[in-house]
Amino acid sequence: MLSTTALVGYTNAGKSTLFNALTDSEIYAADQLFATLDTTLRRMNVPGEHPVLLSDTVGFIRDLPPDLVAAFQATLEETREASLLLHVIDAQAEDIDDKRDEVLAVLDRIGAGEQPVLEVYNKIDLDPTQAPRVDYGEQGEPVAVWVSARTGAGLDLLRAAVAARLDEAKSVHSVELAPTDGRLRARLYKMGAVIAEAITEAGGWRLDVNLGAGRWGQLLAEHPHLAAQVEGFLDEPAETG
Repeated sequence: MLSTTALVGYTNAGKSTLFNALTDSEIYAADQLFATLDTTLRRMNVPGEHPVLLSDTVGFIRDLPPDLVAAFQATLEETREASLLLHVIDAQAEDIDDKRDEVLAVLDRIGAGEQPVLEVYNKIDLDPTQAPRVDYGEQGEPVAVWVSARTGAGLDLLRAAVAARLDEAKSVHSVELAPTDGRLRARLYKMGAVIAEAITEAGGWRLDVNLGAGRWGQLLAEHPHLAAQVEGFLDEPAETG
């Protein structure tokens, strides 16, 4: 199971254009209400052990009627299940604060108000005074990224910010690999998940591995013999040898 992120935002903020740019896709994008009616999932590569799955959802409007919420239940469901929400905001909108607040209100209504959110201010190419940047919160975490989905400006910053926010949900476990698990060891290193290693007496490896919950589940499902070997959360990584 991969980590899932979901695009949310007021209609015409550029969600579908951003989705296409991040996933090299060609889903329908138009300057009109409800251009996106169905959930669309695509793989998005970000730094580190990911890729992740990115979903595009229906554009929100002010006072979204209850029957419309019901009609779009499948797409809105993605927002409740996602590890991270990307709130796409039209950086050039005159009523930017009102639209931002309306999206947050809808998220509350559909039970997604507590989900982690990374704001994405789109369309900076329409203002020559704006440049790609990342804004950080009090704990040093990325809270907003300024981009242009149309030109691609700032998308590398956005991918890095997504990886950083998903990293917050990762956990470190210690796992012991047998000498025959060399291919799995190489895979974990390729994923960028290994933070420490020690050689075991049996000639295998004891690794401290940092992964998100979804990747841990996928790893144990593919290698069930590891389940009995994975230890709980570590206070400190093991010493390298």
